[in-house]
Amino acid sequence: MIIKSISLQDFRNYESLELTFDKKNNIIFGDNAQGKTNLLEACFVSGTSRSFRNCHDSEMIRFGMDEAHIKTIVEKNGRDVRIDIHLKKNKKKGIAVNRVPLKRASDLFGILNIILFSPDDLEIIKQGPQERRRFLDTELCQIDKIYLSDLSQYKKALMNRNQLLKDIYNEPSLRDTLPVWNEKVAEYGKKVIRRREAFVLDLAPIVKDIHKNLSGGREEPVVTYSPDVTAEAISDVLEKNTERDLRAGTTTAGPHRDDIIFEIDGKDIRTFGSEGQKRTCALSLKLSEIKMIENSIHQEPVLLLDDVLSELDRNRQKMLLSSLNDVQTIVTCTGIDDFIKERMSIDRIFEVKAGKVNCEEI
Repeated sequence: MIIKSISLQDFRNYESLELTFDKKNNIIFGDNAQGKTNLLEACFVSGTSRSFRNCHDSEMIRFGMDEAHIKTIVEKNGRDVRIDIHLKKNKKKGIAVNRVPLKRASDLFGILNIILFSPDDLEIIKQGPQERRRFLDTELCQIDKIYLSDLSQYKKALMNRNQLLKDIYNEPSLRDTLPVWNEKVAEYGKKVIRRREAFVLDLAPIVKDIHKNLSGGREEPVVTYSPDVTAEAISDVLEKNTERDLRAGTTTAGPHRDDIIFEIDGKDIRTFGSEGQKRTCALSLKLSEIKMIENSIHQEPVLLLDDVLSELDRNRQKMLLSSLNDVQTIVTCTGIDDFIKERMSIDRIFEVKAGKVNCEEI
C-alpha cells in the first residue's frame, strides 16, 4: 500500500499543489513554519477523515477561503484508489472514494492504512490514559470495521446517558428511562472491552520483542490492558453507580476510562521508569503498529514521521530507520543531515519554502 500522489487546493498554507511520492522513502525538509507538517496532515486526513492536530475542519482551510480539497491516489492490491476530501467552512465535509460519495466519514477507515509518528507520541507513556485509549482506538478502527461501529455506538449511548443524568436533576421523572441507556452502554461497552483486550494480547509480545532489541536485551516490558470495568461486570457497575453518576452528572465507569499498563521488572514505567525507558517503550509501541497492521491486512501501512528523528538519540534513530525497509515512509525534518544519508536510503526529496515545494528525485 502506498500513496502515489496528493493534490491540494486551499489546504492550510497551500493555494494549489500536486506531489508525486516515491514508493519507498520520501524526505520533506525546510525551516519551521513553512508547511511541512501540513503535507503529512493532508495524508493523514485522507486515511482517517480527521486531522491529528485535533482541530476543526475549518482550521484546515486556507485563510480567507470557504473550502479546501484534498485528492489522494493510493495504490492498494495493485489497483489505484482515488480519495477525495472536500472541507467546508460551515458545512459537513464531503468524502468520496473513486468518485462515489461516502455516507459516513467512518466508512473511509481501512482504505488507506496510515501510521503517524510525531514528537508527541514519545510522551504517550507519560501522558494520561486518554492518549493511550486514542492509540488503541485509532489502530483498531483502521483494521476492524466491526470495532469501529461498536465504538461509535458506545460513544453515542454514553453521550445520551450522560445527558440524561443531567436532565434528571431538573426532571426526576426521567429517571425511569435510565435503564434503557444503561442497557445500551453495557451492550456496546462489552464489545469494546473484549476487542481491546484481544488487541493488547496480540500487541504485547510485539512490543516486548522490539523493546528488548532496542535496549540491547536488557529490558522486556510487560504490556497489559487495564479496563476500568470488566465486560462481565459493566451492567452491574452501571446500576450500582447510579446515585454517584447522578451526583456527578456523568458516567463514572466504563471503557471510556480504560488504560494500558507498561511494566519492567514489575514496576509501572509511567511512575518508576527513567526518561530513556519511557521513550524506548513509546518507540516500541509505535513500531509495533506496523507489524499489527501487516498481520491484520497482510499489507504494509504508510508511515508518516513528523520531525521525530531530532527527538531521538542515535541508537533509537538507528532502530527506527532500520525498521523502514518495506514501508513507504514520508519524513519531515529541518535538514538532511549526514546521519539520515548514512542510515536511510533516500528516494525522493521535497524542499518546502512558504507553501511552495520543490521536488528532487534521487
